[in-house]
Amino acid sequence: MPGPLGLISATAWVQQMQHMAGDNFPTHAQRGGWITDSGHRERASGRPARTRFAPSPRTASEFRLTLPARPANIAIVRRVLEGVADVLDMPDEVLEDVRLAVTEACTNVVRHAYEEGEGAIDVTVRPKPGFLEIVIVDEGRGMGPSPDTGGPGFGLPLIAALADSVDVRSGRRGCSRLAITFALGRA
Repeated sequence: MPGPLGLISATAWVQQMQHMAGDNFPTHAQRGGWITDSGHRERASGRPARTRFAPSPRTASEFRLTLPARPANIAIVRRVLEGVADVLDMPDEVLEDVRLAVTEACTNVVRHAYEEGEGAIDVTVRPKPGFLEIVIVDEGRGMGPSPDTGGPGFGLPLIAALADSVDVRSGRRGCSRLAITFALGRA
């Protein structure tokens, strides 16, 4: 049976989440439901609660996600960040800033990086004590005015307004690297 988004099996997905969360993985009772003998998930009536992992005493691991630069994959990146926010017990206000800034950065890659053909979005998430760094890299045409707008847009200023620090670099071959840092303690 496919797991979330049909990418891996449900069992493999649960095992990966358990591995990433360590001792903080909630039990069925904590998630508000249980598995019946027939293998179906039962849930108490009412609105399902958002699962919040207990904060880990150790720093979460860095991980990397590489996806084709397609509009549908931006939603996957956002969902992964929501999972990171749960593990890090990130304040909702910070999560909203992270989601908006990363959505804007990934949208820029999808719209502007690859003029012909398809490329990839490479997202690295680095949780560190007190802050979260997200690095978005593409192997596209590099930074510059978009051919469809005739000048710089509002994307980078928006990202800079939401984040605590922004580092933009362009490679010699045209690739772009955007490192965005968010303080986890602000609210």
